[in-house]
Amino acid sequence: MEERDKGGVDISVVVPLFNEAENIPELYRRLTSVLVGLKRGYEVIFINDGSTDNTQRVLEDIFRGDERVRVIELRTNFGKAPALSAGFDNVRGNIVLTIDGDLQDCPEDIPRFIEKIDEGFDIVSAWRVDRKEPFLTRRLPSCIANWCIARLSGLDLHDFGNAYKAYRAEVVKGIKLYGEHHRFIPALAKNFGVSVTEIKVKNEPRRHGQSKYGLGRIPKVFFDMLTLKFLLTYSTRPLHILGPIGSFFGVIGVFLGLRLAYLKIFYGEQLGTKVSLSVCVLCIFLAVQIITSGLLAELLVRIYYESQGKEIYTIRRILEHST
Repeated sequence: MEERDKGGVDISVVVPLFNEAENIPELYRRLTSVLVGLKRGYEVIFINDGSTDNTQRVLEDIFRGDERVRVIELRTNFGKAPALSAGFDNVRGNIVLTIDGDLQDCPEDIPRFIEKIDEGFDIVSAWRVDRKEPFLTRRLPSCIANWCIARLSGLDLHDFGNAYKAYRAEVVKGIKLYGEHHRFIPALAKNFGVSVTEIKVKNEPRRHGQSKYGLGRIPKVFFDMLTLKFLLTYSTRPLHILGPIGSFFGVIGVFLGLRLAYLKIFYGEQLGTKVSLSVCVLCIFLAVQIITSGLLAELLVRIYYESQGKEIYTIRRILEHST
């Protein structure tokens, strides 16, 4: 396989972290053991997403002892999607692998991801078959969300929420992440015609620290799914969704207007006392407003796609060894 840069980096592992100081040393040890065994150039990029514990200090200790480690410290806690985006923007490898820092995903499964990428797939997604988490608060909501996302996106995956994935670098380089859209990367990338596969992986119970997810994220996931549907279907043509809605109100307004005109002309009725007159005016007004909004949205979409330069995170500093 061609090497991506003069440093000989072939595999980039991106690890977003938020208050995982206790898990980092073992995670680093296991990652290093697996990656060295692959006998391919690699780098590990740790993203400190505004941790308030000793995460940064632990990362700096690891950085000083390993030239293949890079550390990106964000100024505050932006969330997993911006943290991953910061990693994607700085990778140097041909293959990008993402894994959480809580040690629930096993680094020993990495060779299977690489094997699938080498077979020709663009994205390899992990499927946690036997999840070691509470059923009502984690597994059940996740199952429902995964089913909904699969139906909305047309992509038959079982575990969208797991960050444990491998990508060809050119895939993630072309995707901008907002909100909590990290779980939708395969669905968003599907628009680019990429090939996606899934492998079953081990899942271990959390040993240290606390989970950053709970039932409170359900509303966010719901609205993110609505956003996903819009992005996949109407992101480049918003008038296609707003146009029919505006036309619906317009048809109702015109129908009521013709009916009122008929009553006035043939029966001489006083239109000022008709409730339908107010409804007619309201519907026509709504139609004009909605269709105009659609036209403005079309203009904003074009501006957006022509000016994508603003990032969704700010970096405090990057620790990296000179090559």
